[in-house]
Amino acid sequence: MCLSKNAKHLNVLTKFGVAILVMLLNSINTGELAANEQELISVLNPTGYAPAIERKPMAVRPVGLEGKTVYLVDVTFNNGDVFLQEMQKWFAANMPGVNTEFRVKKGAYYTDDPDLWQEIKDANGLMIMAIGH
Repeated sequence: MCLSKNAKHLNVLTKFGVAILVMLLNSINTGELAANEQELISVLNPTGYAPAIERKPMAVRPVGLEGKTVYLVDVTFNNGDVFLQEMQKWFAANMPGVNTEFRVKKGAYYTDDPDLWQEIKDANGLMIMAIGH
């Protein structure tokens, strides 16, 4: 508790110290100010405010999977491919009317893969993505 209190004080002192340092450096760089001259310094808060988040509606869920194509998309996270291939076997054994397509997404899980998304849209397919953990 004492440590976090000290850390907060240190943070305030650091910000205050930076402001003083900026003023000192500024006066050194511009030379001594005349007694009747005043220099104004603006200090801005760099943290800012995050933009408002707009909610997007979720996709309409299908009534059933019969006759649909389910894309099982792997993002190459540890053994995600093994999990999805087991899922593909499960669909074949338990829901033979559901088509499954196994795909590996280009790039990391957080990057876009427009070609794959377009393929899924064109097939009017559904997607299960194995992201990890």
